[in-house]
Amino acid sequence: MPGLDKLMWYHLKFIVNQDTCLTNIINIANSCINLGYWLKYFKYLSMIIISKPNKTSYNQLKVFQPIVLLNTLRKLIEKVITERLQFMVASNDFIHPSQLGELKFKSTMDASIVLTHIIHSEWVKDKSTSSLAFDISQFFLLLNYKLLTLIIEKVGLDLKVTSFFVNYLVKRKTSYVWNDFSSSSFEVNVRVGQGSALSPILSALYLTLFLYILEK
Repeated sequence: MPGLDKLMWYHLKFIVNQDTCLTNIINIANSCINLGYWLKYFKYLSMIIISKPNKTSYNQLKVFQPIVLLNTLRKLIEKVITERLQFMVASNDFIHPSQLGELKFKSTMDASIVLTHIIHSEWVKDKSTSSLAFDISQFFLLLNYKLLTLIIEKVGLDLKVTSFFVNYLVKRKTSYVWNDFSSSSFEVNVRVGQGSALSPILSALYLTLFLYILEK
């Protein structure tokens, strides 16, 4: 579904085939990092509320699913910035080595190998092992942007990158759409958009803090 700009990906693929348009988009991405600024236009999003199918009752919030619609151009620029940041954090060891999810050069296979190694290491010592898996419900929606900002400032990223994220996380606006109803826009600074390409790298930084705390 298209975002507020009404552009679909096939529209954008046609646009970026034009050298001038592609150069302008790259310049926007570069400027966002160099100036430490996220365009106000990209901070507006729309959240569509849809009901989950085949439920016996619809009188509880959990039977409804919010879907965030972002500007397609915004998503493309976020992908460009994410590619650069993924390489930066991987090459400079900013992320805890146990953080394997949603990162470049990491995969489910890596997590399986690490777990298997730990189990085999304990078997060699004639010890039994067990594992505990859990899911953090509504993780992206509950991320605290103030804490994220502090983490980004302390992690040692370039000051331009830090400034960009500080600006990226604040003064975002959204509106809810449910059937024919559409709310007025309002400011929201309590979450990281799950549909954003930058969300995985932000969540990885967030989880890294807790992994280091657990080691203490």
